Amino acid sequence: MSQEEHLFVSDVHLGAFPSVKEKEVENQLIFLINYAIEKNAYLYILGDLFDYWMEYPDKNFVPDIGKNVLDKFEEYNNQVRPAIYVTGNHDNWTFGHFKNRGFDVEPTYRIIKVGETNVLIMHGDGLVGERDDIFRPLFHKILRHSLFTKFYQKLLPPKLGLSIMKGFSNLTRKRNHDNPKPLTDNARKILSSNKIDLVISGHDHLPRVETFSDGMYINLGTFFKHKTLARYTENEFNLVSWHVDNKEFVPYRSNKSQV
Repeated sequence: MSQEEHLFVSDVHLGAFPSVKEKEVENQLIFLINYAIEKNAYLYILGDLFDYWMEYPDKNFVPDIGKNVLDKFEEYNNQVRPAIYVTGNHDNWTFGHFKNRGFDVEPTYRIIKVGETNVLIMHGDGLVGERDDIFRPLFHKILRHSLFTKFYQKLLPPKLGLSIMKGFSNLTRKRNHDNPKPLTDNARKILSSNKIDLVISGHDHLPRVETFSDGMYINLGTFFKHKTLARYTENEFNLVSWHVDNKEFVPYRSNKSQV
């Protein structure tokens, strides 16, 4: 009997790079999706697939980025099963396009069962609180609020609105992600107060595995830089690097402790 395989990816940031780098990142992800199709593997995107994304539903407008990747995901979603897409702080403003592509879209977080493991998956820009909901910094709450979106889209036409978003995304992506403590501490809190065995997120761009008495935390790092993802196979979760040339996963090894 074949073993289930689950692949968790975050922080691809399509649309952020010069054309050669953009094509390279796209192709590496497309090969990974092809692998998932071939192996019937489960796919999860934990936010920031795009560096900037805002749909204007009233104007039938979607950003012209990542089309080849979305086409391949649509193939996967139709042939295998809907990939779960937990939106991040860079690609939250979706108003139907991802669902039309066949994704199972999750705007906050989700608890799933993988084998015998209870797994909480999230992007990481919002922290899971004691009341089992999402607490976000005020700035992120404002940006995600429907009134802000309506005002933004009424004030700015699609091309200008997306251009401003691209500039802002560029600044926030280049910000130093050198502090793993907030997400690691939050994962420890989740594991100690809930029936959760494993927390998986992205967001702070620092790939790592942390083991606590109550469970484990995996940060996925960045696909665009580290090519890292979490992989479940043979009843184990591991942080691995995707080697596209030979279509292999290699255990990720950090050269220093992150905490």
